[in-house]
Amino acid sequence: MKHILKSLLIAVLLAICGAPCRAEYFVKLEPTDTEEQVVRKAASVTPHPRQIAWQREEYTAFIHFGMNTMTNREWGRGTEDPALFNPKKLDARQWAAVIKNAGMTQMILTAKHHDGFCLWPSAYTEHSVKNSPWKNGGGDVVREAADAARETGLKFGFYLSPWDRNSPLFGTPGYDTYYDNQLRELLTGYGPIHEVWMDGACGSAMDPDPRCKGVAYDWDTIFATVRELQPQAAMSIYGPDVRWIGNEAGENPDTQWSVLPVSTPAGDMIPGGRAHLMAAAKNGDTLRWYPAQADTSIRPGWFYHPGEDYLVKTNSQLFHIWFNTVGGNAQLLLNIPPGPDGLIHKNDIKALTALRKRIDAIYDRNFVAGAQGETAAIDGDQDTFWQGPEGAGELSLEYTLPAPAAFDIAMLQEHIASGQRIEAFALDAEINGRWTEIASGTTVGYKRFVQFEPVTAGRVRIRFTQYRAAPALAEFALFTMAPSAEK
Repeated sequence: MKHILKSLLIAVLLAICGAPCRAEYFVKLEPTDTEEQVVRKAASVTPHPRQIAWQREEYTAFIHFGMNTMTNREWGRGTEDPALFNPKKLDARQWAAVIKNAGMTQMILTAKHHDGFCLWPSAYTEHSVKNSPWKNGGGDVVREAADAARETGLKFGFYLSPWDRNSPLFGTPGYDTYYDNQLRELLTGYGPIHEVWMDGACGSAMDPDPRCKGVAYDWDTIFATVRELQPQAAMSIYGPDVRWIGNEAGENPDTQWSVLPVSTPAGDMIPGGRAHLMAAAKNGDTLRWYPAQADTSIRPGWFYHPGEDYLVKTNSQLFHIWFNTVGGNAQLLLNIPPGPDGLIHKNDIKALTALRKRIDAIYDRNFVAGAQGETAAIDGDQDTFWQGPEGAGELSLEYTLPAPAAFDIAMLQEHIASGQRIEAFALDAEINGRWTEIASGTTVGYKRFVQFEPVTAGRVRIRFTQYRAAPALAEFALFTMAPSAEK
């Protein structure tokens, strides 16, 4: 998947944000704004409730499965015979169990990839499961996946590729209606949908499609259809709710802002940083809440390939990705591709199980639990928070732990319903009767992990050294790093 990200017009965003559209979801900048006014405006931008719900999912699963699974390809041609699709052991409940046991919270299925083959019996094309030998043409992968997800307590979403190499309508005005019809089938026939994943890929130098030249999808209608039928669903990547992090390796920059200009590119500037915001103000741009999703695969490819069975990411690789995305104000969408038999491979399951064990080992003991200090930021409730006074310069919070402890990870979470405000922070520990800085960082946002050399202390202090408005801290915790599962 190669994404070709474009700016979306603010008029479109305002039209689809939901009614009534509250002013704090979008804040207008003016060329005459000072830097202080600009950063205050940025601090006033808040997420929509659906975005808050999406960010709280944290760690979710992508299921790339379809015709490409049968043909051992990444991008199909659209000319494949539906007879090739016959996953005889397909068990969506196995997928859901693997995802749930991995600690993930949602399943997103590729209902239709670029080859145009539909995993549900769409009424608008013959290129679907209804003309395959699987279950004698009576099967519906989307139905089985959606049902399995909900039975297991997972949320469910889908990927519906706008690029369709099979449809003769692609590249013509009639394709917009065709796509909208299929979108409506998925949004009305499979229960609550929590995410619609919108890929912008269309051809490549290595695999061109001449119809892609100049193609323009009717995003206004697409967005309006989702809002009409499933208003709680987050629209990601090409959608207005969630943005692509910019790579498919699970890499996340150290500074990650969720408040960004609508149309001013960051270029070499930190996206959402002060320089970027000032450039946006000169353009009279508008700010919005636009959090990042990091999508990557547990294997080198997105679809299953037997030659990659022993190329599954290592525990160290997976943990690094999880720690730096979930703990870096981004959501992690990890792809787990089932094989042509319709089952997730044992090597993938082994890797996911080991990762879950390592994550659980970190969360197993929070050394701040029961500490003396501001309780609203250590009560395990993201809806309660401590907020500092306005205009007070450097602010701090001190905690006395129930007992001296050894720790090497700190976790901070802002109350994002109040906005993203913290620009820089530091963590101190009282060692031999003196405060000693042991870690520092930039943005916090929904969640921030910071790792440092192990230290033993009974008192700790968080200092907020730079912020756009009075910090609102929802959670603070201290943990110990779990060892790698690798021998």
